[in-house]
Amino acid sequence: MAPENTLAGFRTALDLGVTTLETDLAVTKDEVVVISHDPLLNPDLTRLDGQWIATAGPVIRTLTLADLKRYDIGRLNPASKYARQYPAQKPVDGERFPAVEEFFAMTGPDVRFNIEIKTNPNKPDLTLDPERFAELAVAAIRKGKASARSTIQSFDWRGLLAVRRLAPEIATGCLSIESNNFDTVGRASAQPSPWLAGLDLKAHGGSVPRLAKAAGCAVWSPFWRNVTADNVKEAQALGLKVVPWTVNNPADMAQLIDLGVDGLITDYPDRAKPVMASKGLKSR
Repeated sequence: MAPENTLAGFRTALDLGVTTLETDLAVTKDEVVVISHDPLLNPDLTRLDGQWIATAGPVIRTLTLADLKRYDIGRLNPASKYARQYPAQKPVDGERFPAVEEFFAMTGPDVRFNIEIKTNPNKPDLTLDPERFAELAVAAIRKGKASARSTIQSFDWRGLLAVRRLAPEIATGCLSIESNNFDTVGRASAQPSPWLAGLDLKAHGGSVPRLAKAAGCAVWSPFWRNVTADNVKEAQALGLKVVPWTVNNPADMAQLIDLGVDGLITDYPDRAKPVMASKGLKSR
């Protein structure tokens, strides 16, 4: 509905009645924590001096905040396949990559945050190491006086273990996915997955909820297609909240609510609200 990971996009979500904003972090060369889904500039949504960048890059960690603020991310490139996924998105020209400090200042004191640390154990050169990334994320959240209202989530659980050690007052969310194109669990592998911070799935009976509990997470956020009635019950019995991502079809939302999930991550809160109302639920 609005440009992703921009202040305009977050305002749109809040106007729809969203109570928790999900977003992603990157860190600049001068170690400013900023908001970006990707660790490098995306040509599908990035312009410099009015012109679309031709290829992905540069990597955000090679740019200072001042460098990064030169880029406009207020509309999708109409020539991209990505733009065709969101035909109803309204551009807001002039939107820039927000520093997380700007994000907290804009949202006010009552909004909750689900904040993703973006690191990849298979591509370490794209970001800071998970330990330093966690340190900066924690410092930014504390500076924004948002510790009690924030969950830090990641597919790379190394950063989550660092957060638990550095800031036990900030909840963590263990992201996971098992699919043909992306698999952070590694169920069929002889070795523990590099995404799981050295934790061994086999040592926890093949249970991802038990693994998430061992990592100290308060929330387990699986890819929505990986959710079953059994693993929801198992996770909740362990004291975990189950918040699948990214659920955009109303029928799928309804099915997951019937399975008993604790929340939904979606690109379309406008679609989720009538589904929730039909189930007698309110956002909280």
